[in-house]
Amino acid sequence: MGQLKKALQALEGSYKPLLLLGGGVNVARCQEQMTAAVDLLQVPVVTTVMGKGAVPTDHPLYMGNIGMHGSYAANHAISECDLLFTIGCRFSDRITGKADRFASNAKIVHVDIDPASISRNIVVDIPIVADAKRFVEALLETAKQMHVEDWIARLDSWRTEYKISMRRETELTPEQIIKAVNRLYPEFIMTTDVGQNQMWASQWVELNNQRQFLTSGGLGTMGFGLPSAIGAQIGNPDANVVCITGDGGMQMNIQELASARLWETPVTVIILNNQYLGNVRQWQEMFYDRHYALTCLRMDRHCPPDCTGPNPACPPMYVPDFVRLAESYDCKAKRISSLAELEPALLEAKAERRRPTILECIISREDNIFPMVPGGYALDEMIME
Repeated sequence: MGQLKKALQALEGSYKPLLLLGGGVNVARCQEQMTAAVDLLQVPVVTTVMGKGAVPTDHPLYMGNIGMHGSYAANHAISECDLLFTIGCRFSDRITGKADRFASNAKIVHVDIDPASISRNIVVDIPIVADAKRFVEALLETAKQMHVEDWIARLDSWRTEYKISMRRETELTPEQIIKAVNRLYPEFIMTTDVGQNQMWASQWVELNNQRQFLTSGGLGTMGFGLPSAIGAQIGNPDANVVCITGDGGMQMNIQELASARLWETPVTVIILNNQYLGNVRQWQEMFYDRHYALTCLRMDRHCPPDCTGPNPACPPMYVPDFVRLAESYDCKAKRISSLAELEPALLEAKAERRRPTILECIISREDNIFPMVPGGYALDEMIME
């Protein structure tokens, strides 16, 4: 209780407090208590990718994800806050950016169940070793409302001015796809693979107490999406389970479609197919003068070694044909290339309760994830487009 008292004193003395919630809050299953604490404190909130859903994403005090692909408001809130109150977060380099610039104006409170995680990557001022749920329950008994309306208004203005949105260069964008899932599935468990698909999903998925988001954030394991969706469906047989994956990650465990079909797991698998290992390709484009080495999944033995992107000489064939391959597993499958095709396909997939449905969505080959903080830069040094 001594450390809790110190943390509350620091909170009450701050003018720009910020709550940073990590995956530990979700693991402790204290989203309801955490939301009540935010309502009580009236302090703005940001999350890591693994912490998304710790409070509802439509909460007026929620400013978004932080990190390499975090929102403008969330990243700049970290840089400008004078107190960072962190629960269940290990401060990986994906969220801190340049470590010596991370929350450099703030006193940092760090609550974590693992003492080895505290002050390992970021040195903190008030360490507290505790289970997230027990800590939040104690916080609810002792904390008082803060009055930081000017600070909240500043963050609100950033959130409004710098909304994350994709340029529409093709008939179908990841933003449109994720938003369609939000709109058509009031309740769901969403899993993702790793790469651009994961970051797009984390930017646009809307979460509340009827929805869950499962992703491989710490290890970043490609191939995670489909097996985790199957497991989620078996554990929750009546749930709508949606897997967001890429054409690269899908091929790492695609054989598990056999398990999914034999066990009659009605998962909906959405493949965002840009015919690249997109996340690595984005780095090659932005930081390596478009030297696309081993990231193009259409590349064959006739391609020149110095290819710098799609051109008229690209091989016409892409393998595999995901629709035919899925059908060989006796799964339902469709290829979607326009927004008009998307909603009917999702509704049909939602209605199918005996076998998986694979929806291959054809997206622009060179869509990138923005905002982006380049490696070695501070969180407020963002590339916006």
